[in-house]
Parts: sequence; structure tokens; C-alpha cells
Amino acid sequence: MSAALLIVEDEALIRQNLRRMLERHGHRVSEAACVDSACQHDLSTFDLIISDVRLPGAVGTSLIELARPTPVLIMTSYSDTRDAVAAMRAGAVHYLIKPFDHQELLVAIESTLKRSSTTRSHTTPVHTLGMIGESPAMLKLYDEIRTVAPLATTVLIQGESGTGKELVARALHQLSPRAKFPMIAVNCASIPDSLMEDELFGHEKGAFTGANSSRKGLVEAADQSTLFLDEIGELPLDAQARLLRLLQEREIRRLGTHETRKVDIRLIAATHRNLEQMVIDGQFRADLFFRLNVVALNLPPLSARGHDLCLLIESLIQQLCHRHGKQIDGLCPDALQRLKRHHWPGNIRELQNVLEYAVIMCKDHLIPTSLIRLPEMGH
Repeated sequence: MSAALLIVEDEALIRQNLRRMLERHGHRVSEAACVDSACQHDLSTFDLIISDVRLPGAVGTSLIELARPTPVLIMTSYSDTRDAVAAMRAGAVHYLIKPFDHQELLVAIESTLKRSSTTRSHTTPVHTLGMIGESPAMLKLYDEIRTVAPLATTVLIQGESGTGKELVARALHQLSPRAKFPMIAVNCASIPDSLMEDELFGHEKGAFTGANSSRKGLVEAADQSTLFLDEIGELPLDAQARLLRLLQEREIRRLGTHETRKVDIRLIAATHRNLEQMVIDGQFRADLFFRLNVVALNLPPLSARGHDLCLLIESLIQQLCHRHGKQIDGLCPDALQRLKRHHWPGNIRELQNVLEYAVIMCKDHLIPTSLIRLPEMGH
């Protein structure tokens, strides 16, 4: 059973040996040296986290709560039964004392994955692949992600701003064979047109005034991995032509040279714009659109996701309390009703901003209605 695993271990040699062993057994493995480093990953995209107890900074057992519902297996060099009891009480799925036999770890992983799979098959995937929701549209999306992720095909993610398109891209990457390499994410809207081709494809020394050395572009940086182009509708026509060549020939040419370089990337693109209409208007190349639109995944707006709103509110408040060191139980009933009446044109991003202000300013255990700042036209 292949799985996405995260090893959290401060001793690099142990960490790397475990990674090589687990990859030989078909698992997709990421690494971290401490809890803070582990939290740079989206912990919910892993099937299992394997963590040492004694780490620089926070102890490994703190991941049990931070990663929930992702299972955490604890390992330590210290054969102190109090550590074992504390870890299991905190919710660890297993406890191994180093040095342990590799087969012992493999058996523990296999049993945990089987248990986790059985649990998931009898429950609704409320928190899946870094996304939260159990509405029919989200369950359909989870299924599509799992189907498409292992393949090399290009994917076009479509949805309104703030719906979580980058989360979908990261889930596709984490569940793919390329997950051992970092995904390269590029927001096309944030790069000036004059710099776009240089940023994507790089340049050779002397290609233009100020090019004092050669530099690889972001496409080359994504070799063997995934290139995520967010807001691809903002890509200038010249850069669109170069991107089309990349998809057709699997090669790029840096600025200032005729030499081409082969690259092996999986392209995921996202947009909130209507690319078909842009093709009709002459703003987007038809041939590139057809190359991108092999598999299209559509994210529903928050207003169409029903009870998912309550699940997102609960999760976001927990995350924000952890970030800002606050202890808040939730919303008062009137505040919740106000959020439910809002249409959320900015989707999840707008919800997060509204809740972050409320969490920061809240002085009680429940967020009052007075701290829910919404535009009058929105409810």
C-alpha cells in the first residue's frame, strides 16, 4: 500500500536512511527536522506522520493535535514509559523505541494505513487533501483529484477567486509520483509582462543589459516536479506561445540562446477567468487552451457549499487561535447566523479575513456579532 508519509527527525542521517528505506517500499516521503519545519507542509495531505519525540523547539507529540485527523506515529531513543503513555494518551497511533528494526516500522505503518483506510471508508471525508468540506460538489472534487493525481496529464483548475485553487494543485502534486520534489508555484498576475518570459524560461549571460550571469527560469526549476501556473489567463500572448512549445516539445529555450533544453514537468494551471471567452476575444491562444483543457476541475463557490461553511468556520477559528495564541470556543449564535446570511463573493479567502479580525479582537470565549465585519451589501 503506497502512501504519502512525513518523517520528522532532527538527525539528518536517520531521517535520510528512513526516507530511502520507505521509498524503496513504494511510499512517497517528505522530510522535516522539527515541528516548525513540519508545519510548513500541509499536514492534512499526508497519510501518516512519523515523528521523533525529542526535537529542537516543540516536542514531536505536539504534531498529534496540529495534524489531526492525520495519524501520527511516535519514535524516540528514550525508553521512558512515561513518554509512551503520554504519546498514546495524546492520540498517537503507535510508539516505537529506537533503535528499531525496519520491518517493525513497516508493519506499524501498514497496520496504521489499513486502520485509517477502514475508518475513512465508513466516515465522510470532512478534511481531505488539505481541503475541508462534505458537500456533494466537494466529494466529487476529492474523487476527481484522486483519479487524476497519479497521472502525468495537464490539469486546468477553474473557480472564483478565493475558492482554494492552489490547495487543489498542491493535493494533485502531493498524491503524484512527483511529490518527492517541491512544487513550483507561479502567480502569473504578480509578474510584469516585461519580465514574464525571463521569470519562466530564464536567460543566458549577456542576453540583455544587466544579465551578468546565466539564470534558470521557474520552468527549469520544476524539472522532475510540478509547475503550477496560477491565474494563467494573465499570461501575455508571447509567453503563451513559449508555453505551448513547452507542452508540445517538452523543451524550453532561455532568453539569449538558440539552444534548447529538455524538461520533464507536470503542468497544472488555474484561472478565475473564462478562457473560452478569452479565446473568442483574441486574448488567449486557442491551441494553448486545448492543450490545457485536457482535464478540467471546477471548484464550487462557498455560497454553493451549504453546511461546509460551518465546518470551515470551526477549522479556521482553531487555526487562527493557534496562530495568534488565543483561546476561543467559537461564535455566539447571532454571529454565526450573520455569517450564514452573507453571500461570500470573496469565498474562503474573505471568510478567513473576517474571522482573523474577529479572533484577534475577541476578549471572550465566544466571538460576538459586533466583531463580524461584513459589507452591508453582502448580507
